[in-house]
Amino acid sequence: MKKVLSIFLAILMIAGMAAMAGCGEKKDDVLKVGVIYISPEDDGGYSQAHAEGIAAAVAKYGDKIEIKPVANIDDADVTATNNAIDNLVNEGCKLIFTTSYGYMDPTVAAAAKYPNVKFCHCSGYEMNDTNMDAYFGQIETARYLSGIVAGLMTKNNKLGYVAAFPIPEVIRGINAYTLGALSVNPDVTVQVVWTNTWFGPNEEKAAAEALLANDVDVMAQHQDSPNAIEAAEAAGKYAIGYDLTYAGAPNAYLTAPLWDWGVYYSYKIGQVLDGQWKVENYWGGMKEGVAKLDNLSSLVSDEAKAAVEAAKPSVTEQGNAFVFAGPIYDQAGDLRVSEGTSMTYEEQMSMDWFVKGVIGELPS
Repeated sequence: MKKVLSIFLAILMIAGMAAMAGCGEKKDDVLKVGVIYISPEDDGGYSQAHAEGIAAAVAKYGDKIEIKPVANIDDADVTATNNAIDNLVNEGCKLIFTTSYGYMDPTVAAAAKYPNVKFCHCSGYEMNDTNMDAYFGQIETARYLSGIVAGLMTKNNKLGYVAAFPIPEVIRGINAYTLGALSVNPDVTVQVVWTNTWFGPNEEKAAAEALLANDVDVMAQHQDSPNAIEAAEAAGKYAIGYDLTYAGAPNAYLTAPLWDWGVYYSYKIGQVLDGQWKVENYWGGMKEGVAKLDNLSSLVSDEAKAAVEAAKPSVTEQGNAFVFAGPIYDQAGDLRVSEGTSMTYEEQMSMDWFVKGVIGELPS
């Protein structure tokens, strides 16, 4: 009897060890993914668009992944960024997305510090050969189309633009928007005010109000909150949003360039899960579905709707090569892009000049 009991206990012990091993294997199989946001995940703009993209990846991969989000990390605060990355690595994250431009240098340093962790940085240009790459999209395609809307909806040919920082990403957006407007209305101008913030609701509102006081009748933005849209609504003017559909200003909102980050996050997380990770510079556009123009609201005229539909096929198929095709002149009237050519990727990534039609200054 004792022999039988001993054998039984041994079987139980082996089974328990196997179960524990099995649990360990299942836990190890879960990919922990870190995401660092510059603002709240429900900011109504940029970070929320990224958070919704991550949610789409979770919906696709289910319990194969576990998300570790960190919000409200100022991308100008290197110490806070470094600490956020260190904490995510310590929590077991093997893939980390840093979603704002200013996170670039800390991400470069972290990639060197943690060679067994994969890093993806949004809107920058730094990469390495092993564990860090870059991602963004040709949102300028949707900005160009939104410029067509603005150019045909303005009554006095004065468009306004609340802009974040004078970096190539923002400058490209302003230029694309202006080129779209000029393509249907050669008399239009775009007035730019800088806030030097990504998420600064008070600054964004003040900048929009200053533009509106200067007779701007269609507002656009490269900001993370909807405050510029709300300022336009309060002034009885129109607005073009950014990042997300906005229902809070039904008498102002015309449309918005939107991100569908779920396309990218599902793609990149899938690479890791499948063991197919590769370093790349992702730059999808409307053709890939990562960038798109929101539905045009009922405020948009039939003329503007028709113009957008006419341009959309070429913009979608050719991407930024269509948006930045010559001839393009700068503010001084000098030819920058010759007819029959388009700006190269490198030229777009280093853009530091405004196209003709933009009213505003860039820091020297």
